Amino acid sequence: MELLKHFVDFILHIDRHLFDIVREYDTWTYAILFVIVFCETGLVVTPLLPGDSLLFAAGTIASGGGLDMALLMPVLFAAVFCGDNVNYFAGKITGPAVFEKKYRLLKKEYLEKTQKFYEKHGGKTVVIARFIPIIRTFAPFVAGVGSMKYRRFIGFSMAGSAAWILIFTGAGYFFGQIDYVRSHFSMVTIGIILVSVLPLAAGLARQKLKKT
Repeated sequence: MELLKHFVDFILHIDRHLFDIVREYDTWTYAILFVIVFCETGLVVTPLLPGDSLLFAAGTIASGGGLDMALLMPVLFAAVFCGDNVNYFAGKITGPAVFEKKYRLLKKEYLEKTQKFYEKHGGKTVVIARFIPIIRTFAPFVAGVGSMKYRRFIGFSMAGSAAWILIFTGAGYFFGQIDYVRSHFSMVTIGIILVSVLPLAAGLARQKLKKT
């Protein structure tokens, strides 16, 4: 329970915690950001790590000079690129058999939702999923399980990654210079999370309505 409280506090005050990390670890902050984004993207057991809000917070700190955007952007892109590759090949190696087993951290329903996403949107799912929490963590894995050709997958992956990083980090850099945003960052973070999960929530609601 205590761990959950710390996790929620980190998410809601991610700007403050990230600023503390920058102040304590200086240039090592880029490595820390790389690891967090890599895990959120590349490990199917860590889908709840911060993504959109972390990029926004990083951009906000960069706007104040705490981070260098010229270094931050390629580090984030490299983290996503590596994460997607690890996730894709993990899915390709383990294969469909993973869907038949019950894992405590690897929830079958998440995988099934992502599969349905692929059935509806095809290869564009890799791009669309980049903007939806949880789904973006499982999209590369399911692409590997479904035997999507690597050349096709990596093309969509790079396009989606570039757009995701540019939009959220750029938004943080631009809006982070506004005093209101800085003083109400927790509310901004909640807003980002709500907007991000809205497509997933809408999809779940539609599924329930079809069953009734």
